[in-house]
Amino acid sequence: MEVYPAIDLMKGRAVRLYKGKRENVKVYGDPVEVAERFSEFVEKIHVVDLDGAFEGFPRNLDVVGRIIEETGLRVQLGGGLRSYEAIRRAYEIGVENAIIGTRAFDLEFLERVTKDFKGITVSLDSRGGKVAIKGWLEEGMEVKEAYELLRRYVDRFIYTSVERDGTLTGIEEIERFWNDEEFIYAGGVSSVEDVQRLAEIGFSGVVVGKALYEGTITLEELTEVTGCSRRE
Repeated sequence: MEVYPAIDLMKGRAVRLYKGKRENVKVYGDPVEVAERFSEFVEKIHVVDLDGAFEGFPRNLDVVGRIIEETGLRVQLGGGLRSYEAIRRAYEIGVENAIIGTRAFDLEFLERVTKDFKGITVSLDSRGGKVAIKGWLEEGMEVKEAYELLRRYVDRFIYTSVERDGTLTGIEEIERFWNDEEFIYAGGVSSVEDVQRLAEIGFSGVVVGKALYEGTITLEELTEVTGCSRRE
């Protein structure tokens, strides 16, 4: 199982939100410095441009570019990637996986970008079993229904429990509904036991954010438990 430390960006800073609400924000400092610390243990991180998610287009690509250039980390990036041009720019600066949420349900658009770019990832952001879109401000179809629709185009997903994001309340109880796609969990992870449980359910990866920032678990612990490779 892969562990992806998370960096959420707002106005160029590393932050964490509580349940995805921008008024509930805690600042953790320079994202490049945060990424440097993560690079001691992992090769790839999860980055979300929160300004982009709320405004509909990327606002922190310069910061993402600095992270990639200065740390050598591989990056999966989400937040505001709702146009072909935005996705193209993300790949130009070295992003490995562009994460699409809202625009994934425009199937013509999804088909186009998956043909032109490798590693496109769909974010299934779940609130009460339904997909949350447009910066988690609106709700769409059932998560399982969305998965069945979109799996024809992509084989890499991130499942986010919106109501647990940034809460440290533990993982959502979920039964596996996917097949052999790469499926990554995010939201509420607070302990090594949470990560072990996710592996048992069948997730191929886990995004860990606030638990690392608040020190309830460490990357060293997680890499030892999961066996994910460290950087040389």
